[in-house]
Amino acid sequence: MPPLAEIIGLVVELAVPARAWLLPPVLAPAGVYAPQHDTALLTRAVTAEQPGPGTEVLDLGTGTGAVALHAARTGARVTAVDISWTAVLTARLNAARARCRLRVHRGDLTAPVTGRTFDLVVSNPPYVPAPEETPPASGPARAWDAGPDGRALLDRICADAPAALRPGGTLLLVHSALCGTEATLSRLAAAGMRADVSDRVRIPYGPVLTGRHEWLVARGLADGSPWEELVIVRAVHA
Repeated sequence: MPPLAEIIGLVVELAVPARAWLLPPVLAPAGVYAPQHDTALLTRAVTAEQPGPGTEVLDLGTGTGAVALHAARTGARVTAVDISWTAVLTARLNAARARCRLRVHRGDLTAPVTGRTFDLVVSNPPYVPAPEETPPASGPARAWDAGPDGRALLDRICADAPAALRPGGTLLLVHSALCGTEATLSRLAAAGMRADVSDRVRIPYGPVLTGRHEWLVARGLADGSPWEELVIVRAVHA
């Protein structure tokens, strides 16, 4: 284990083939969201945009930095942001291990890059509906819980994205259909962006959603199926 890993807690290397996930192996300490299906789906969407040298990319809620590193390996100039210091340190460590140039800032969504614009903004934010009104400020659930409708971060990103994008720039946003895909499309359209669903995949419920299945059904957010649809919303700044 690299010495720096010791200062950010227990680190586990993901035993997932990089080719299958389109991702380089990364370290994921306790409390930082480990790459999963949504990470892979977002990475596939980034690949489709064909970033390269000269492309300015912003990754909001970078976590381990996996998606940011994938973009950086194309030669793009990548800036990553996360509100968690543990995530910031993890992304920096993973960038050093991968020998990739990555600027990582701690802050709340676009706050650290106010006044800057990018060609491509990507985000895999917390989006899991949760019984608590306020998303947690610490602990593992901070990486996925997002209020009763799962939109605590999604709505803010929809509102803030245009100011962070250059004319013709693109936003790639991954989330669960449980949060309301049409709501995301409507909010982005209201913000002056041309948005649609560019990719989707159905996956079985993981442990968190399985534990909340009855609550989700009672709130009308889910039916009786133990399957979740993940979507990529692609929006272009006019």
